[in-house]
Amino acid sequence: MASKDDVVTIKKYANRRLYNTGTSTYVTLDDLAEMVKRGEEFTVQDAKTGEDITHTVLTQIIFELENKSGQTMLPVSFLRQLIAFYGDQMQMIVPSFLEQSMLAFAKEQERFREQITSAIGKTPIGSMMDMGQSMKAMEETTRRNMEAFQEAMRMFSPFGAVMPRNGQAKEPEAAEPSGDDLKDLKDQIAAMQRKIDSMGK
Repeated sequence: MASKDDVVTIKKYANRRLYNTGTSTYVTLDDLAEMVKRGEEFTVQDAKTGEDITHTVLTQIIFELENKSGQTMLPVSFLRQLIAFYGDQMQMIVPSFLEQSMLAFAKEQERFREQITSAIGKTPIGSMMDMGQSMKAMEETTRRNMEAFQEAMRMFSPFGAVMPRNGQAKEPEAAEPSGDDLKDLKDQIAAMQRKIDSMGK
């Protein structure tokens, strides 16, 4: 049986059955969701072609969870914004932004859990104050991440839609690109990547 640190291979067959090669058992999407929650690493391969289909299967898990009553986490506004980025010039930085934002949120989540645990046994008022402070800290982190993301998007203003601070895009003014535009774009992408990377630190 594979240890928690091993990357388990899950094989998906044509009949949609999933086979865990680590435990030599058939599993379901719910089983894979539990593996994710336990921090167990796995990849999903098409049993016939060997193609890595982990992304597709994880997306299916989210779809199943979102359709369960009382478990919806993705707001409609977020889904609309995410869909709008597909095919957009900003699509290339959205994955990095979401990944770094979730890493930062996970760190705040651990701090939040610790404060809830330490609050047990205290007076109810003290516990409420501790949790209130934790929530404010998480909201502040989210706000900073969004500001950094919008700033990164504004760096692209010479080449596409401008993203003002109110979060609504507007059409750029027509301008002829200069001969240095390519170099400027590369510099802006590099600066933007540094900014995104710094959000997770």
